[in-house]
Amino acid sequence: MNATPGQRNAAVTRTAILLGIAYGVALALIAFWPTPVDQGGRASLLSILDWLHNHGVPEWLGYRWVEFAANIVLFMPVGLLGVVLIGARRWWLTFLSGFLLSCLIETGQLLFLPSRFPSRADILANTTGAVFGALLALLALAVLRVLSRPRVPVVAPGTIES
Repeated sequence: MNATPGQRNAAVTRTAILLGIAYGVALALIAFWPTPVDQGGRASLLSILDWLHNHGVPEWLGYRWVEFAANIVLFMPVGLLGVVLIGARRWWLTFLSGFLLSCLIETGQLLFLPSRFPSRADILANTTGAVFGALLALLALAVLRVLSRPRVPVVAPGTIES
C-alpha cells in the first residue's frame, strides 16, 4: 500500500524532529563540554596539516581554517532541519535561528566555561553553516519537486499518438 502525501509529510516531520533532538543533544555536548572538544586531537591535526603543507598544500589552509570549516559543517543541520520543520517559505528563519543559537552558545561559554574560548568567528561560521544547510535543503526540495512532476509524453509534430 502506498502512503498518501499527508502520511509521507507526517513521517518526514517526525523523522526531522527525532533527528533534531539527537542533533541538539550532540551540539549541546560539543558546545558546553568543559574543555575544547578538539583538545585531544589538536596535535594530530597539526601534524597532518604540517605534512600537507610540506607536500604543496598552501599555508593558508591551517588550523583556524579547519576549525572555521568544521563549525560551518556543525551548524548545517540547523538549516537543513529548520527548512524541513518550518517550511521553505520561511527558510530565512534558519539564518536567524543559527545566529541566535550560536550567540547563546558563545555567551554560555564566556560565562560558565573558563577553558573555552568564545569568538565572533565561531558565530560567523555557525551562522554560515545554518544558511548553507537551508540552501542545501531548498535545493533538495526543488530537485524533488521537479522529479515528482508527472511526465507528459512528448509527441513529435506530424506523428499520430497511439
